[in-house]
Amino acid sequence: MTDVVATTPGLYPLPDWAKGELSDLKGHQKHDLIDGDEGAAIAEAYDDVRAEFVADQREAGVDRIVEGQGRWDDMLAHPLTVHDNVETGGIVRYYDNNNFYRDPRVVGELTASGDVAEELTAAADLAGDDDALQAVLPGPYTLADLASDEHYGDAAEFLDAVGDFLADEVEAFPAHETLFLLEPSYVTNAPDDDLNELASETIDRVAGATDADVVVHTYWEAFEETAYAHLMDAGVDAVGFDFVAADREANLECINELGTADDIALGLVDGQNTLVEDPETVAERVDWVRDQIPAQEFETTYVTTNTEPFYLPVNKHQAKLSVLAEAAEIAAGDADAAETEVEA
Repeated sequence: MTDVVATTPGLYPLPDWAKGELSDLKGHQKHDLIDGDEGAAIAEAYDDVRAEFVADQREAGVDRIVEGQGRWDDMLAHPLTVHDNVETGGIVRYYDNNNFYRDPRVVGELTASGDVAEELTAAADLAGDDDALQAVLPGPYTLADLASDEHYGDAAEFLDAVGDFLADEVEAFPAHETLFLLEPSYVTNAPDDDLNELASETIDRVAGATDADVVVHTYWEAFEETAYAHLMDAGVDAVGFDFVAADREANLECINELGTADDIALGLVDGQNTLVEDPETVAERVDWVRDQIPAQEFETTYVTTNTEPFYLPVNKHQAKLSVLAEAAEIAAGDADAAETEVEA
């Protein structure tokens, strides 16, 4: 039986009340953004944001509860920008959109900070006993790609160090059901021949730091074949594919020619478009993807937004949480019906 799981890649949009309150508390300049040393008033505001994120997910009925990453002012670069041995440089465009982050300039050894573990522990305290917690981190290749190295001096040594850093961070996490490693750089700026094997090895190392199911989620573009082939050597439970913005035929070609993991994550709801999808339509897309991969039955299918949803207005994001939950429920019913029909 295929388990269909409604989830998200985290990085939620801040509620309007929080934007105003945090703007007053933090100021409006680059140096006022989160650096890991925020005071009690700011921490309390983010506690309230986190509680709202968790409540929204429980109300919508998604199957995995994420912390929401409200503090991540620098998007996926956050785990480095709050590190003691990282200085923040100029403002850099966040991929091909109108968001920006501070360039994390690594100037010393990367050692675990426990920052993300504290966030996840706080989310675990808010979730109910029956809620399944999902951790979210940038993948090692993406985090290295978003940063500047002024300490290690070699691209391979730097990527290796980022992999160790993230693995140590994961070891400090509270119990979690799933770990999503977000790797948009893996498809937008694929590793070159010198880094392909190491990129896969670092993902494997981070995945090995947890007993949870690990999903490497990609978005915006499709895989290059060589990079995908190396990724298949990593010990992960699922790879996530963007079926909204990326070239879906190219992704399907990789899957059907090179295979994929036992599970799969499908980015089927648009994380950057305010149009709210119909749950039936999303469920039909799940069936469509299954039909395009006839040689493989997946134990678990994660249904998610293709990108982080922080681009969306809060009300649209909340509506899409409900769409994901309802679509997964419909798709699970369709899968059960199909299996019953085959058995009959």
